Amino acid sequence: MAHQLTQKEQLLLEDQKKHEEVCIQKYQDYATQVQDPQLKELLNTYAQQEQAHLNSVNEMLVGQVPSMGQGQQNQQQQQQQQQFSPTTAANAQSGGAANQQDAQLLNDLLMTEKYVSSAYDTAIFEFTNPQMRQALNHIQKEEQQHGEGIFNYMNVHGMYNPQ
Repeated sequence: MAHQLTQKEQLLLEDQKKHEEVCIQKYQDYATQVQDPQLKELLNTYAQQEQAHLNSVNEMLVGQVPSMGQGQQNQQQQQQQQQFSPTTAANAQSGGAANQQDAQLLNDLLMTEKYVSSAYDTAIFEFTNPQMRQALNHIQKEEQQHGEGIFNYMNVHGMYNPQ
């Protein structure tokens, strides 16, 4: 049975759809530009997860509550990938210009994830259907994990120094 969306829910989902499309494009584009194979793999994984988010948002736009099952495996796989080896860190730190370019791309992705996560936060509060709210919450958690993965990579590779 399809859920009738309010006008506000419809508009919020349309925004999230655009955000997910931008995320997919950025992750795919940046994966082709970065030097580190481990980072390339991470960005490609995030691109696939963003595609799953887009699919979920599209389901919600037609009033369907998306099944969030596939995301669980992605989370476990992603947490394993977030263990970055110091060997690649040492190599990246001596990478110079390539390392700087990667850092710029990752800073952009980190800012994007902060924004997208915040937009999901707003949407969650506006939804009347608890299952849809739960689906949005699930997507937001994955967006936060993307941000964490990017932060961890940058931190290990000397691109981000939290003080």
